[in-house]
Amino acid sequence: MEITSTAAHKDAVTLKSRSYNDIIEYLDSHWAVGRQDSLERAKSLDQALNNPSKSVRAILVAGSNGKSLTINFAAKLLAAEGLKVGAYYSPHVLTYQERFVLNQTTISQKVFTDIANEVINAAEYASINAHSSELLALMALSYFKQEKVEVALLEVDNGGLYNPVNICNALVATITRIAEPHITTTPEEIEALTRQTVGIVKKNTYLVSGDQSKAALHIMQELTQAQGGHWLMPIRKVVALEYPFEQLHGRCAALAERIAVTFIQKCMPDKKTNLDLGADSLLVKQKIHRGRPTIEAKRQQELNPRKTVEQFWKEVTTDLPGKFQVLDKEKPTILLDNAHNIDAFKNLLLGIRLMHYQSALKGLSLVIGAAEDTLHNQEFVKLLRYFFKKTSGQLFICPIQEMVKGVGENSSWDVEQVSLDMKKMKIKAKACKNFEEAFEQAKKSVDDRHGLVVVTGSHAVVNAFWNYKGIKKF
Repeated sequence: MEITSTAAHKDAVTLKSRSYNDIIEYLDSHWAVGRQDSLERAKSLDQALNNPSKSVRAILVAGSNGKSLTINFAAKLLAAEGLKVGAYYSPHVLTYQERFVLNQTTISQKVFTDIANEVINAAEYASINAHSSELLALMALSYFKQEKVEVALLEVDNGGLYNPVNICNALVATITRIAEPHITTTPEEIEALTRQTVGIVKKNTYLVSGDQSKAALHIMQELTQAQGGHWLMPIRKVVALEYPFEQLHGRCAALAERIAVTFIQKCMPDKKTNLDLGADSLLVKQKIHRGRPTIEAKRQQELNPRKTVEQFWKEVTTDLPGKFQVLDKEKPTILLDNAHNIDAFKNLLLGIRLMHYQSALKGLSLVIGAAEDTLHNQEFVKLLRYFFKKTSGQLFICPIQEMVKGVGENSSWDVEQVSLDMKKMKIKAKACKNFEEAFEQAKKSVDDRHGLVVVTGSHAVVNAFWNYKGIKKF
């Protein structure tokens, strides 16, 4: 795309100073702009903004599930190493600001508004009719450039090759795993998705994956090497997190650790900080001093014991507000999980069983609201039938009504049909007209102190929970 920069055009375009609400309205409306299987618009916008993509040392995280949690863990590890870390999450749950995080602090409304004005004005001045995903990606890169971050973790929310964040030359790239995003996805489409996802690998990019499919890993390795990247051994172990999260999130934590180690060892050769010494590093091994330590060295070690990565994992929080969260101060306890495909839903059911083994639940209710063609198929019904044979509970099935912008959940499933299919399999299920009805009935069906209500199935149903609670932002 050619960028117009003539004086006549500059006079014709009025650079606006939009309010925060104006920015939100603008972004909401520009999800309707046609997406292209090309990076040309994102590259043009990057050029119009003086190429922030070339100023940011990027780590890209792609895959079907676990991306946000992997970024969250990796950002905490890298920040613990003394680095200034930016994280871009996609999508959001309540507000666009959730997407932009600097050293675990979400961007302020004022800075968000200023960055958005800069990017939107640049797009309009250059006559680029940008999609909201492109605007948000460039907002993130501009913000991280402005803040002089030392590393930025960017979530690839859809595919890989044509995603706007792929204008960056990733130093490290991660593919969590590739699973069926929809119930109609064929094996051929999964292979095509795998190939497209590996498009985030450029020359000299280090790629690590947590996928367990030999076929998928073979494709990833083959394409990585063909594209001039460095293939690293895939993750096999899981990190020992606090029970029951080891089995749920241990692989994401292991991926995060590998990301951080790879970035520090391979992508920071000229970094002159305490990382070189290893004294305060979780990830860099200390230099071995030959001979017996002196009395003073022993005393210093006792006064300032060295932190370890094992201690880090014991203390780290696994909650990711709005995406995976256990609200144990609520009565009854609420578990939120935006699992919106079969693969993620299996993991959620495992987590519920583990929680039940840890402390027997007195009542379990699942409030599920899903988009069309994402969960409701024969495998989904069989999963729930098996689950409820082992764990007593019931379903409250609701439609999704208010869609979260930029997620792709455009239509709700048929709650009556889902309920009917569940009842045919002898599963306790009730169709509800909306989330509020489903949630109220779910709460009444379990014990206040020892019961559990799970809200899951889509980003929209988690959003509905927060709206029900009157929460506007995290």
